Amino acid sequence: MQLNFIANQSIASLSGRTLPVIDPSDGQPFDEIPRSDERDIDAAVRAARACFDGPWGKLSAAERGRLLMALSRKVAEHADELAAIEQRDCGKPTRQAQADAAALARYFEFYAGACDKLHGDTIPYQAGYSVFTWREPHGVTGHVIPWNYPMQIFGRSVGGALAAGNCCVVKPAEDACLSLIRVAQLAAEVGFPPGAINIVTGYGHEVGDALARHPGIDHISFTGSPKVGTLIQQVAAERHCPVTLELGGKSPQIIFADADLDAAVPVIINAIVQNAGQTCSAGSRVLIEQAIYDPLLVRLGEAFEALRVGPATLDLDVGPLIRQSQQQRVWDFLSDAQSAGIPMVAQGTVVDEAPETGFYQAPVLLADVPVAHRIAQEEVFGPVLSAMPFKDEDHAVELANATQFGLVAGVWTGDGARQFRMARRVKSGQVFINNYGAGGGVELPFGGYKSSGYGREKGFEALHGFTVLKTVAVRHG
Repeated sequence: MQLNFIANQSIASLSGRTLPVIDPSDGQPFDEIPRSDERDIDAAVRAARACFDGPWGKLSAAERGRLLMALSRKVAEHADELAAIEQRDCGKPTRQAQADAAALARYFEFYAGACDKLHGDTIPYQAGYSVFTWREPHGVTGHVIPWNYPMQIFGRSVGGALAAGNCCVVKPAEDACLSLIRVAQLAAEVGFPPGAINIVTGYGHEVGDALARHPGIDHISFTGSPKVGTLIQQVAAERHCPVTLELGGKSPQIIFADADLDAAVPVIINAIVQNAGQTCSAGSRVLIEQAIYDPLLVRLGEAFEALRVGPATLDLDVGPLIRQSQQQRVWDFLSDAQSAGIPMVAQGTVVDEAPETGFYQAPVLLADVPVAHRIAQEEVFGPVLSAMPFKDEDHAVELANATQFGLVAGVWTGDGARQFRMARRVKSGQVFINNYGAGGGVELPFGGYKSSGYGREKGFEALHGFTVLKTVAVRHG
């Protein structure tokens, strides 16, 4: 059985209740985690506050950086162990789990180097004054981590918060806690003081709600659904607590007739099947210029039919979905599409070795998807790609911006002027030209427009959100 990690101690929940940990590859329980409540959150917040007011707050920026670098190295040393934990807990194929562990190490490495580079400014002002700014940590930050990329999102969120000088209380998704508990243990081993990183597991409506409401939390970082993001904003607003929100997307890949299709096709496929489509930035819509619509659909269809789905340990193209309710959600979307007469162009294959009790969904390519249909508007969070044609550049922009989301977009064209026009006109926090995702891009600020949220994580920009800007004006005559 796993335990919470508070003040560098493994601690059972005060309620004594537990939740099962399910392997998505076979649908069977293999471990337990604490079903914590507001008392456990309070203990974690108190530990974080004591650490911030004590040993962590007394460290210099350079010393924080050295600890983060030590943790980066420790994660790299334990990468195989962490990948194996993530694989069983989340159903990730081996390559994806290993990539997530490597990304976690890279986040800590990046933020280790950023700690002592967070500078203020001097401001020219009236004669007789010297005015300058500096950035101070909020204090204790709360982090609600989703189940799709627990290690990566922990790294980008907690890594940035620690680099800025905060202490952290983390509530992982109840479906994906195990790797983060282990990372917190590794942090203690390399010398992080008690209370710098605290992990409390349990249900969102119990532990997540308690975290958002706790008066000792000075900033909240949340990645998840727009619905829950709205609830967190409302709770945080009652005490004027700042929040950073990443709330998903319905991201388009826009393919013009002059695009290099040999380069585009494998990227388009990977962007929707990676992590079984359970990715906030998944390229779930492919908008294709009319002149190449039919031939590109043929190529995409052939690629989809070659995809294989199975247990995480087989390391196939696609692993299972996280849980049965997520599987049912994808089925409901596909059923609605079928009822609306939306054509299914192609589908991958679930291999015979996949247990019937696992949560599998073969990748599906749909064509001629109406822009107003829910499968073109809502986040499926599964390996379902919706294709639709466009007439010209204006039409492509109209379709790309025709959802409530604005997280990521891909533009494929050889026309240099068009590349910049599209980057300007598409309402997305990230726009990739002739690529998609840029290999993860730890250094690249990440966040959205509209219902995709606000604030930025990743890169140096994230440190601004995890700090408060203070202006100091000195009158000296």
